[in-house]
Parts: sequence; structure tokens; C-alpha cells
Amino acid sequence: MHGAESMEETARFLKRLQWGALALVVLWLVWLLAPILTPFVLAALLGWLGDPLVDRLERSGRSRNVAVALVFTLMALLIVLALVILVPMIERQVVTVLDMLPKLRDWTMGTALPWLEQRTGVQLASWLDPRRLIDLAREHWDQAGGVAATFFGYVSRSGFALVTLVANAVLLPILTFYFLRDWDKLVERVALLVPRDHIGTVSRLAIESNDVLSAFLRGQILVMLALGAIYAIGLSVVGLKVGLLIGIVAGLISFVPYLGTATGVVMGLIAAFIQPGGDLTLVLMVAGVFIVGQMLEGYVLTPRIVGDRIGLHPAAVIFAIMAGGQLFGFLGMLIALPVAAVANVLLRFAQERYTHSRLYAGERADVVVSASPGPVIDPERERS
Repeated sequence: MHGAESMEETARFLKRLQWGALALVVLWLVWLLAPILTPFVLAALLGWLGDPLVDRLERSGRSRNVAVALVFTLMALLIVLALVILVPMIERQVVTVLDMLPKLRDWTMGTALPWLEQRTGVQLASWLDPRRLIDLAREHWDQAGGVAATFFGYVSRSGFALVTLVANAVLLPILTFYFLRDWDKLVERVALLVPRDHIGTVSRLAIESNDVLSAFLRGQILVMLALGAIYAIGLSVVGLKVGLLIGIVAGLISFVPYLGTATGVVMGLIAAFIQPGGDLTLVLMVAGVFIVGQMLEGYVLTPRIVGDRIGLHPAAVIFAIMAGGQLFGFLGMLIALPVAAVANVLLRFAQERYTHSRLYAGERADVVVSASPGPVIDPERERS
């Protein structure tokens, strides 16, 4: 009997080892293919976001192709409408920023650097003196060939990156259409690959992950748009000339906790200082806009739109984004938060399995503590 149990444990260990090796191979392939996977991942996210609306239209009596065409057209119209409205406004804001650059230079050299030098004791202005920079360039003139080679190499890479960007922009709508049309089929094919003795557990985890991702992605997108609108309108109302641009930037990067607000506050205060006619009153009103925006996000937007079902700590969100960018570049930053949300579901499941295991209960196996609400899983029946 003991030998049979030992062989069974060995078989389970080998099976888990195989699954671990498969996961490592998948991660390695994702790392290799990261430069070309971005449009596919983004299209898959758009297809997943639009699939519930497609299914709803199907249930109302329309065919799948008609429902996909309607949803795809709606998504395209929203994007085109946003571009038609925002691009001219942002263009005017950029022109305003360019006009303010001379005053920004004067403010930096005449106010900011002297203040920093007085507080730190480091002579910063001398390092930015044009004469010093020219002398430094003359001293290193012999390295101009290497600099030129580096510059032209950068230009060449930038040209290739531009071609890749254009190709991705063309591929994205095509891939999004196919993902919208075939999303249910893709889910069914993936479900057929799951081992039958684990289909119940995998289905439960898939449903929970889908709920978490739905709450997070759809909610976070709405929060980003709402914050961008609040910041842009508020800064424009108080009289900041580049308020629209700063508000949009702060809203778009607000998916990283506190980064959007911190960036917007710094940019807004600097713009208020250097804006012609700007005074302390404008500075205080700009700060007030971000304070109001943060209060609305913390007490109204996030609780009502996103809710508490995600369970991702702000530190975990920041770590996930940084780790994803470090490992897989832009693709990693794109999938970092969805992966973190799914990983959170898996960790909760692992904790639940642990608290229902003999390892946790010890000799008193009758004492079992439930870690989370939901159906209790028999570890012997679901043991992999």
C-alpha cells in the first residue's frame, strides 16, 4: 500500500513538473515574440471587451456576423469621433506649449535652479551654461564619429519602429474584427484542451478571472476617461492655457496609482508658474483641481465603477507594471494588470486549497478554516 501511494505521489509530481516546464516554454516564447505580439494582445483585449455586447445582440435575434459588424462599427466610430474632437484641440495645446518654452527656460534658469542650488549647495546652473556645453563638445570632438554612427543607427532603428507602428495600426482593426467574430469559438477550443478531471476547477477559476478582469478593465477605462475629463475641464475653467493637454495626460496614466495625479500636479504647477499673467491664485486653483479630482476618484469613481472585487493593492499594481515592462517591454506593460488580476484569483484559490489541506490542519483534520466564500473543494477529489 505504501509503495502504491509513493508511486502515485511520484506520478503527480511528474505531472506538475510537466505543467511547470510547459509554462516556462510559453513564457520564453512570449519573451521572444514580444515585439510582434502587441497588436494581437491589444486586439484580443478589444475583442474580449466587445464580446458581451455582441452576445447580447445575438440574443436579440441578430446573426453573429451582423452583431459583430454593428459592434465593430460602433467601436470604430467612437475612435474616429475622439480623434476628430481631440486632435485639433491637442494641436492647439502643443502650439501653446511651444510658445511657453522660452519662458520655461527663463523660469528654470532664473528661479528653479537658484532655488535648488540654495537648498542643496550644488552648482547646477554652471553645468547648463551654453559656453560650458560648447567647450565640452570641443574637448570630445574626436568622438564625433562614434556619436554620428550612434545617431544614424538610432535614426535607422526609429525608421523601422515607425514602419512597425504603421503595420500594427493597420493590423489592429483587422485582428479586432476576427477576435470579435470568433471569440466564442476560441473559448470553446481552449476549453476542449483542459483535462476532463480538472474541468470543474478550471471553469470556476476562468469565471472568477473573467469577473475580476471585467470589473477591473472596464471600470478602470471609465475611471481614466472620467479623470481625464475632470482634470481637463477643471484646469481649463480655472484659466490654465494648457489645461486640456495636462488633464488628458494625467487621466491616461492614472491606471498607475498616484502617477497620473503626481504627473499632472507637477506639470500643472509649472505651467501655472510660467504662464503669462499667472499668479499664486492660479497655482492654488490648479492644486485645488487635482485635490477635487483625487477626492472624486477615491470616494465616488473607484468605489462605484470598479468596486472592491479586484483586491489589487496599489503597490501590487505598480510592481506588476514595472515587472511587465522590464520583462516584455510595452507588451508586458499592456498585459501586466490583467495578468496580475488573474494571478490574484489563482493565489486566492491556492490559499483556499491550502487551508483545506492536511498540511494546514495537521493531525486535527476535522478543524478546517474557510479562507474565502464559495463552494468548498474536496482536496482528495480535486487533487491533481
